[in-house]
Amino acid sequence: MDGGQGVCVRTFFAEVARAEKAGRPFVMATVVESGGSTPRTAGARMLVEADRTVGTIGGGALEHHVIDQARTLLDGRGPTTQMITVHLVRDLGMCCGGKMKVFLEKTDPRPRLWIFGAGHVGTELATVAHVAGFDVAVVDERAEWAAAERFLDGIEVNDEDPIDFIKSTPPAETDFVVIMTHSHPVDEAVLRALADRPLRYLGMIGSRGKWARFRNRLSARGLDAERIDRVHCPVGLDIAALTPGEIAIAVAAQLISVRRGGPKWTSVSTPEVSLTVDTEE
Repeated sequence: MDGGQGVCVRTFFAEVARAEKAGRPFVMATVVESGGSTPRTAGARMLVEADRTVGTIGGGALEHHVIDQARTLLDGRGPTTQMITVHLVRDLGMCCGGKMKVFLEKTDPRPRLWIFGAGHVGTELATVAHVAGFDVAVVDERAEWAAAERFLDGIEVNDEDPIDFIKSTPPAETDFVVIMTHSHPVDEAVLRALADRPLRYLGMIGSRGKWARFRNRLSARGLDAERIDRVHCPVGLDIAALTPGEIAIAVAAQLISVRRGGPKWTSVSTPEVSLTVDTEE
């Protein structure tokens, strides 16, 4: 049955669900009002992605115009909604003599955040990031720390060696990654495994001294300087954070800023002891 989308309702919304699951941004175009002679009526929907569409709101010049506007929304970091009002003859030169209003709504996927380390700061960060709209997964080889009951519902917890996990489930280029394991050697191993990957964000907890040592080792292994410069360490914004909860908020704030295309904030500059809380357990 056609529910106004030009395709079976079940098929249409299955495609919407597939786009959401795949983490692809899309725009839902919905006819909210029509009058006179129009190709579709209120309730007709179309899914618009960067490289494809599903369904139809009438075809022709109208649909072409709506797709162009929808893809402008997809490309931008500004408004996520838009109302289009058109007279089909006067504005688009179509034979139909009616008017239509089409509402565009952009849906961005929940960004994926991988937290390597389920210690005090990692647990707090998982909570804050989850509330902030990230799809959070935590990885820690210590079963007593990687226990689902320590985390909010909806947070994925993996009791697995982090290097094995990266090999079997490598983060995607749109993913965010924060490294804060229980030991510096594990931090370094995870960093080496991820530093040359095209991630959206890669951060590591630690002091400037720790980062200087790790940076020299990465450089000695031949890692490109541009890749090294992309690592956020010390991780988080400089808000004078001390406690695990405060550090988690500082890190989450930086993640949000990167996600939303915000300004380049200053990273934390607190002493080593305050930023290695999670590695001293």
